[in-house]
Amino acid sequence: MATSSFEYTPTWVVAVVCLVIIVLSSIMERGIHYLGKSLKKQKQNALFEALQKLKDELMLLGFISLLLTVFQGSISRICIPTTATGYMLPCKLEYTNEASHNQKVSSGGRRLLAGSVEGTHCQRGFSPLLSLEALHQLHIFIFVLAVVHVIFCATTMVLGGIKIREWKQWEDSVRQNISKPEMVASGHVHHHLEFLREHAAGFWSKFGILRWTVSFFKQFYDSVSRSDYFTLRRGFVMTHCPRNKDFDFHKYMMRTLEDDFRKVVGIRWYLWLFVIVFLLLNVSGWHTYFWLSFLPLILLLAVGAKLEHIMIQLAKDVQEQINGTGGEFQPVKPSDDHFWFKSPSFVLYLIHFILFQNAFEIAIFFWIWSTFGFHSCLMDKMAYIVPRLIIGLIVQVLCSYSTLPLYALVSQMGSMFKAAIFHERMRAGLYSWAAGVKKKAKLTEDSVTQKLEMAMGTWSTVRHDGASTSDGTGTVITLVPEMEMPT
Repeated sequence: MATSSFEYTPTWVVAVVCLVIIVLSSIMERGIHYLGKSLKKQKQNALFEALQKLKDELMLLGFISLLLTVFQGSISRICIPTTATGYMLPCKLEYTNEASHNQKVSSGGRRLLAGSVEGTHCQRGFSPLLSLEALHQLHIFIFVLAVVHVIFCATTMVLGGIKIREWKQWEDSVRQNISKPEMVASGHVHHHLEFLREHAAGFWSKFGILRWTVSFFKQFYDSVSRSDYFTLRRGFVMTHCPRNKDFDFHKYMMRTLEDDFRKVVGIRWYLWLFVIVFLLLNVSGWHTYFWLSFLPLILLLAVGAKLEHIMIQLAKDVQEQINGTGGEFQPVKPSDDHFWFKSPSFVLYLIHFILFQNAFEIAIFFWIWSTFGFHSCLMDKMAYIVPRLIIGLIVQVLCSYSTLPLYALVSQMGSMFKAAIFHERMRAGLYSWAAGVKKKAKLTEDSVTQKLEMAMGTWSTVRHDGASTSDGTGTVITLVPEMEMPT
């Protein structure tokens, strides 16, 4: 029986298929649930929130799948002029005769669109906008892209975290000697000298182009040295918590990395726009995916060079302070001015885009391979495939073992500390308090302002400043004095 309608499908087939789908879905749902409970039990709140974000992404994919399934019939019934379907094709058409004009065939011999079969409802001279087969293949691609992106982000964070955990012994050595001021002082002097020798000594430090050249190559070997860690750690502690000499900088840095992972694991709306642009530019003969594979590599090298250059700038600032104070050692001074657009968080956006673009390159490769075959025209020539895969591997390894650890340390050199400096419970309390104060102040702002101005005449209105933290979180209520209060 050739009919595939539900009316003529054996009930046992329907029951078995439904059983398999429900069992697999339940196993996945229970697995995610128990993973979340395990993370909560281990007090890995940032990773737990990343898991919640992953569940949101899965929900979004499910919604996209639902829309494609519900509207696939309507989309396939939309007809457009046949002449419009001959432009910007990912594969060149091969015609055997006039009757096969509506049948699109790849150079590998596989059909891409079943227009001759499904387009019978369209009038002569018109073709369907998108066939059911193409919709199904697009559906699979979106799922593959999301899965590969999550896997790449998780792999990068895990490998980068392993590298950063190696610095724990440096942190322990500092904190163990807190009770020995003479050892601490001599250690600071030694590491400062080493830091200046690495980043501010030599003729190359006087020329901008040479500083950038050294920064570019430094990211490939010993991107973060022991002296770098000790010097930047001391600069952070002396700036943001000078009274807490026993501050666990490494633990704070790991918490910020977990918070950052929560941000990069998702696919933001602007990343989906990039996907649309990439799919649009995939025209036969343009080798778009080959050229796009260089984009994450170029951006990654630029980010690594910038982070190394920031350490050179910090070292030059210290050297200038030493010259100005007659040889007295000064800690590095964190500042947003060293970062692009004076925003340390902008580097995280670039890393997010790099990971997504690299995941897109690998996802598109496996999707074409599994859907159309290795010899499909969509796969392009071998001379273009191999470099793409090698570049993808280089980006993944370099980002995991060099750029991400470098970012985790250097991004702390902004003017503001991050919210991870507070414990999770304290953070939740501060957010709740700030939201309550802001809501209450919004209701009474006018009356409070009038009373303050009438009573003292010297204070400005209550200003609700945005987040003071470098990652855009937190709320600070600030009273801004216009002049000193009269005595």
